[in-house]
Amino acid sequence: MSDILSITSNIAREAGALLMPFFERRVRVEYKGEVDLVTEADRASEALIIDRIRKEFPDHGVVAEEGGGYEGSSGYCWYIDPLDGTTNFAHSFPVFCVSMGLEKDGQMVAGVVYDPTRKELFSAEKGAGAKLNGRPIQVSAIAGLSEALVATGFPSRKRHENPNIHLYHQFNMNTHGVRRPGSAALDLAYVAAGRLDAFWEFHLHSWDIAAGKLLVQEAGGVVTQYNGKPHGLDSGSIAAANRELQPQLLEMFREIFAGKYPAALPELRPPD
Repeated sequence: MSDILSITSNIAREAGALLMPFFERRVRVEYKGEVDLVTEADRASEALIIDRIRKEFPDHGVVAEEGGGYEGSSGYCWYIDPLDGTTNFAHSFPVFCVSMGLEKDGQMVAGVVYDPTRKELFSAEKGAGAKLNGRPIQVSAIAGLSEALVATGFPSRKRHENPNIHLYHQFNMNTHGVRRPGSAALDLAYVAAGRLDAFWEFHLHSWDIAAGKLLVQEAGGVVTQYNGKPHGLDSGSIAAANRELQPQLLEMFREIFAGKYPAALPELRPPD
């Protein structure tokens, strides 16, 4: 598995290097479906990654965001996001990454998240811990939600129909703050590195979270659904934190969905 992780790291770095010239010249944006963006950079990165996987691991399957996946014969399956944070990328906002997670018979066994703007490679191997540029990382030691810096994300459109807009206010009033960087894979990597204390989001895809989930777990953190149920790559929600914060995070969800708002909703007034 260490050899696989080394090869994966090289592929992710190569894909990240491919993305940067596109980023610097601001590529043309297209829509896939009603709201989701895609660029030629997404497609070029995915093509490169799949080409490398076919050569290095010809019997592995692939699930990829831009539709280039295929079935394998070995029990191994890759979950690939060739450019997580496309909206950021399209607006020249430098928060995006390449995410590659490897599953074996239903268990995540290796994962890499690469941020080419900062040249930061987050990697994890099942049972062997998580690393940032080769150095071990751990989740934070923050023990109270009121002291935590947390992150979340929102859908590109119809945010008013997503329950997260209500959760955002409550968490923002009961923590040190909520960040919304726009890349779920990087958010999870930052939880693993202790830069964020917790992360939650709804309606993510398997390729968004496969690598990041393993990073958090191998860095000593916990990953569940928002209701505390075990998390799978097809789950409708994800909640990740250190072991001290996770029960508090889940309790906040229970209270909010029960209509027990920890923070009163403010009266809207114009500023003086």
